[in-house]
Amino acid sequence: MTLTISSPVCGSVIALSAVPDRVFAEAIVGPGTAVDPGGTATVTAIAPISGTLKVLKPHAYVVVTAAGQGVLVHLGIDTVELAGRGFELHAEAGDEVRIGDPLITWDTAPSREAGKSVIVPVILLDADADSLSVTDATAVSAGEPLIEMR
Repeated sequence: MTLTISSPVCGSVIALSAVPDRVFAEAIVGPGTAVDPGGTATVTAIAPISGTLKVLKPHAYVVVTAAGQGVLVHLGIDTVELAGRGFELHAEAGDEVRIGDPLITWDTAPSREAGKSVIVPVILLDADADSLSVTDATAVSAGEPLIEMR
């Protein structure tokens, strides 16, 4: 069975190793990739897969499929330090979501003003890096295929 993980945001696809945070760059949390929304002022982050929204914080969320595969989306680096400033939630933890459902609207200005990176890591939890293939595209729109897991 193949699982397609859609991009949660629009932007440039970058290697996980290029994320300016060791925990993500070294795949300590899990394998994946990242998307850089560039200079986009407002980002709408969507569900990258269908499933249960297990965790929802202003800066990050985890969606888990019925088969138990979790995907973590982290909006920016160290954005937890903003205590929710710039983030508007559109769902609640425990909700059933479908690919493409809007989960968070992110005004990136507070993140940028605080000197935070706006790169968005997309991580497959409890996954084997060898089972993943990342799109060859250099840029993606939200909802376009980003990662295939075999």
